[in-house]
Amino acid sequence: MTIDELVAAAEAARDQAYAPYSGFRVGAALMTEEGRVYTGANVENASYGLTVCAERIAVFKAVTSGEREFKVIVLAGSGQGYIYPCGACLQVLAEFAPALKVIITDETRQHKEYNLNEMLPQHFVLPT
Repeated sequence: MTIDELVAAAEAARDQAYAPYSGFRVGAALMTEEGRVYTGANVENASYGLTVCAERIAVFKAVTSGEREFKVIVLAGSGQGYIYPCGACLQVLAEFAPALKVIITDETRQHKEYNLNEMLPQHFVLPT
């Protein structure tokens, strides 16, 4: 799947977001090493702390489908400028793929690519 196709998948997921409080909709498209794509959209809650980001929903859908190896995630937001993942989402992604490629987009479909290790260089791991 091409980056443009993943961006389109993230945008389609964004259209399913539930964001009545912030009005800020986010979609994510997570591709596995095998090429399967799992999408997610942010789901807000009146108790703001219970809101779940698009990235985590995509990861949780993939993991509960038996996936554990991820190649790339693409994010598409409804605002202007680039949409970056929050720290909680970076930590969840790092649990499964610390070298994941993270692609962020803006409203014109321009994108920037990062390695997750650049965005969260010291992710939490349990001591062995």
